Amino acid sequence: MSECTHDCSSCGESCGERQEPQSLLKEHHPEAHVGKVYGIVSGKGGVGKSMVTSQLAVTMRRRGYQVGVLDADITGPSIPKAFGVHGQAEGSESGIYPMTSSTGIQIMSTNLLLADETDPVIWRGPVISGVAQQFWTDVLWNCDYLFVDMPPGTGDVSLSVFQSVPLDGIIIVASPQELVSMVVEKAVKMAEMMEVPIVGIVENMSYVTCPDCGKKFHLFGEGKTAEAAERHNLSVLAEMPIDPALAALTDAGRIEDFQGAWLDGAADKLENK
Repeated sequence: MSECTHDCSSCGESCGERQEPQSLLKEHHPEAHVGKVYGIVSGKGGVGKSMVTSQLAVTMRRRGYQVGVLDADITGPSIPKAFGVHGQAEGSESGIYPMTSSTGIQIMSTNLLLADETDPVIWRGPVISGVAQQFWTDVLWNCDYLFVDMPPGTGDVSLSVFQSVPLDGIIIVASPQELVSMVVEKAVKMAEMMEVPIVGIVENMSYVTCPDCGKKFHLFGEGKTAEAAERHNLSVLAEMPIDPALAALTDAGRIEDFQGAWLDGAADKLENK
């Protein structure tokens, strides 16, 4: 018998040196406390994933929980701006300390590591994936619920988060445009391949309400997300409208001042898990 080269592709299945596939999941920082971890995902960009992440964090914080937001959208971070959090995160030999919003929501994002938050993040894929992992392994979180704002699509960073962070579930964000069924299907299939439970779907930009008469107008059509959800036996957790007041508060870094209750149903489901 030839000497083992530890290259399993070159030998038979009966080789005694073969090992079972090892889990790629990483432990959080030993001094951190993290309860449930939920990823907020979409099959494409521009559907309001960061908005849903922020509103879920605000909703759970109002219910008295310690809440954190891990901004894994490394090259397009928007969470700090929505919460009005600026400056640079600090650290010690123990680890990195998340910054906190006005109501105590813990936040970690690449914008909080840059000398100037307007600097572009021009990094290659492996570096970006490594940073997303470090936000899990090196940050001193102290939260009952940690929401991971995922990058759009199903690329390197999304795969890295799915493989390294022990997600308790994901929430899929979609809009009611024509492509929504395909977009939802991509996110569903990725979750199934990674064996991560799907909590449900949030439809964003569902409608706009007339400020004069209160009538709802479905600008992109009605019921498409519900049809996609039914095909996959998923729940529609919320239908969020286009709201200029929410957009204005987000731009001003005051998303925590918004009083909308659209995600109460989603929060109820998370509490009961």
